[in-house]
Amino acid sequence: MKLYSINTGHFKLDGGAMFGVVPKSIWNKLNPADENNMCSWAMRCLLIEDGNRLVLIDNGMGNKQDAKFFGYYFLHGNDTLQKSLNAHGFSSDDITDMVLTHLHFDHCGGSIKYNNDRTKLEPAFKNAKYYSNKKHWEWAVNPNPREKASFLKENILPIQESGQLNFIDSTTELIPGLNFLEVNGHTEAMMLPLIKYKNTTVAYMADLIPSVGHLPIPYVMAYDTRPLETLKEKDLILNKALENNWSLFFEHDPLIECVNLERGERGIRKKESFLLSDI
Repeated sequence: MKLYSINTGHFKLDGGAMFGVVPKSIWNKLNPADENNMCSWAMRCLLIEDGNRLVLIDNGMGNKQDAKFFGYYFLHGNDTLQKSLNAHGFSSDDITDMVLTHLHFDHCGGSIKYNNDRTKLEPAFKNAKYYSNKKHWEWAVNPNPREKASFLKENILPIQESGQLNFIDSTTELIPGLNFLEVNGHTEAMMLPLIKYKNTTVAYMADLIPSVGHLPIPYVMAYDTRPLETLKEKDLILNKALENNWSLFFEHDPLIECVNLERGERGIRKKESFLLSDI
């Protein structure tokens, strides 16, 4: 098995929304905001090569939305999904398994693209099985008002229409060494991949702990549908990660890919940071 970090670009979100009840005087030191109170965040995905299987976890925002949409989220940087795949010698046609932790647009927007003449939406990974959680899928296609702006039908429905949609849950081992945890604080039934790799377990944090700055238990996004549940889930998973020496992989941290943990006077915090390729 080989693991690759796949950078799909950066975007901006309101810093206050990203840190919830934490005052700006504190979070602005972690991820400084621009003049519009917006902070830059990565959309960092993970590629697993295992024999003849090529498993991609999440795929960023994609590029099919209009200028008005991108005007809200300020997509920036030189990285794209295709460039990152190509840098490792792969293309989108090589992906055999497309795992979606959840269906918010910044995690699944790259799932679907326009055809060459922009008349039809189609899967971006034509040879892949797409995986979601059945409970989360139903949650996303019947969105609540709070999350409706994050669940875009053009990112979701064409997956089912293509016949490539499959479901996983916390009992699934998709390939040997790849399992999942189900968490429900950020959104219904988000799936966190756990990958047994070399001498560690790489835990893909998705939006449970989007960045190193979100390691403290109270640092919970305002986007979360059940913030008190997020508190419990973070506490449980951080303690499990510390006890079992997991490496945490961050999808949204603008600078840091991975950390391991230590317990200090203020709780569980970063011990050291490193690249996924250093494992």
